[in-house]
Amino acid sequence: MTTISTNNDIYSGLGLTTQESANNSNELGMDDFLNLMITELNHQDPTKPMDNSQLATQISQFSTVSGIQDLNSAFTGLSADLTSGQALQAANLVGHEVLVATNSGWLSNGGSIKGVTELPSSAADLTVRVTDASGALVREIELGSQSAGQINFSWDGYDDRGNYMPEGVYEITAHATVDDAELSPYVYLNAKVDSVNLGGADGLGLNIQGLGQISMNNVAQIF
Repeated sequence: MTTISTNNDIYSGLGLTTQESANNSNELGMDDFLNLMITELNHQDPTKPMDNSQLATQISQFSTVSGIQDLNSAFTGLSADLTSGQALQAANLVGHEVLVATNSGWLSNGGSIKGVTELPSSAADLTVRVTDASGALVREIELGSQSAGQINFSWDGYDDRGNYMPEGVYEITAHATVDDAELSPYVYLNAKVDSVNLGGADGLGLNIQGLGQISMNNVAQIF
């Protein structure tokens, strides 16, 4: 059984680094505020003492700033917890397959490309087409009439003439005839996760074998 001792272990295991934020010693705390208030009261002009409304205003202003700082601290802690959770989730994905919303599939030597297409309603005819990097048609997979819902398909890597295609990226598209209209349903393809990235603008990113980085938001299923 593998145990995880600290958050830093999570990040180092993924090749990530974290940075501790140092507390600013110049920040005004409640004790400092009260000391300043007492000093101000002791040195005020006896002929023009601070009225109650002015004193209440200063206390209210400090309380507002202090409350915002406490809220920021709470959100900072929550963000750190969420990031740690993402790191744990990401670590578990490495080496596994995920179902990704994409038309680009990676064919490895001796492998195949599996996927799913989704029909909004029953189709009289459903075809999956495979094209290479130049856009040339490699294979048409006839799936016939299908009911509405998710339809699984698989390309074994062979073209229409029985030749096994070289390793690389291939475009997978679905084409359906629904109520005498031609549709291009969404396609989801199986892909292997090589590594992860937590520093992207879209949050958690997955580095997919042969395809590069995608957002975790594009993952429909984890196997």
